[in-house]
Amino acid sequence: MASFKQYELKDGTKLWKTDVYVGINPQTGRPKHTVRRGFKTKKEASLVASRLELDASQGNLKKDNNILFSAVYNEWYQAYINTVSESTWNRTAGMFDNHILPALGKYRIRTITVDQIQKAVNKWFKIATRNYKRWYNYVVNVFEFALKRGYIEKNIAKLVTLPKKHASAGDAPENFWDKEQLETFFSYIDPGKETEKYTLFRVLAFCGVRRGECLALTWNDINFTDSTMRINKTLTQGKGGKQIVQSPKTKNSRRTIELDPTTVNYLKHWKTVQKRKYFMLGYNTLQPKQLIFANSKNGYKSLNTPAKWLKPIIAEHNLKPITIHGFRHSHCSALFSAGATIKEVQLRLGHADVATTLNIYSHVTKNQNKEVAQKLVNYLDF
Repeated sequence: MASFKQYELKDGTKLWKTDVYVGINPQTGRPKHTVRRGFKTKKEASLVASRLELDASQGNLKKDNNILFSAVYNEWYQAYINTVSESTWNRTAGMFDNHILPALGKYRIRTITVDQIQKAVNKWFKIATRNYKRWYNYVVNVFEFALKRGYIEKNIAKLVTLPKKHASAGDAPENFWDKEQLETFFSYIDPGKETEKYTLFRVLAFCGVRRGECLALTWNDINFTDSTMRINKTLTQGKGGKQIVQSPKTKNSRRTIELDPTTVNYLKHWKTVQKRKYFMLGYNTLQPKQLIFANSKNGYKSLNTPAKWLKPIIAEHNLKPITIHGFRHSHCSALFSAGATIKEVQLRLGHADVATTLNIYSHVTKNQNKEVAQKLVNYLDF
């Protein structure tokens, strides 16, 4: 006799599971049940339960070897969401819904061939050269989960040959500004009339924080006495595009940043202006956990707001295009140009490992490269 029950995943998805009686356990003498979950409808669960009951009555019950890839994914995903942050499992669900499940979801996982996976990977490579490998790795994880559950006997996903992107001729556009370019950019923003905008870009350029870290900042994170900024959270997107605050990207991302006197003064000025401006809107900015950069309803700004502020300035004044993340690269390059060590830069930017810092190190300014060349000439001197 089988029973059925609907349950809900952490992300709100509702699925069905079935509990089937399959006889007496020879070891314990107690009734033996087998549970199958991950079904989108009760009908799907009922069909599997009927087959399990038939197999049990004929004495040849074994692990369900007709389970769909999509059902295995749902089982895997239920465990996966307990190992990562909400923003991560939300992005992962999108990758499966938009790319992986349309390619493999309708097939029984034991019947999927290496060729089918290879064709899917080849297609992903053509449409998303940067992300295809991540989608492939998730397929490998689902197959590995199926292997551990006894649904398959071999993880054939590991036999796929991954395509490789060939380096393009020429140099990729540099996503950072040097000292003169940064100075030019700030000259186009009036700190008196656009205090918040000027302060936000000042924080990005002179503190090297990530976009989400910047938009999650509260005044409690600023110690005006010690001239420091504490980074311990980030703004990101959760389920359904809802903006949420969660822990920083990595353990190393939790850090305290020393602030220069000018940045401290701009923050102090903006705090005063914000207090007056938001009081007129009906908000008390002296409350605990008041955001430094808030929207008109005193909530979190959209993650797209900094870019919407940046692009018109670049277009109007014909500046070299960079992204918001380019301010972080600009900060990194400026630190190296100023003589900071790789370890100092790694700690200030909150990189998890030095390799990330070294990747940006290659973007040092042209002037610094000239200085290195001159040092070589001075040393060799012949």
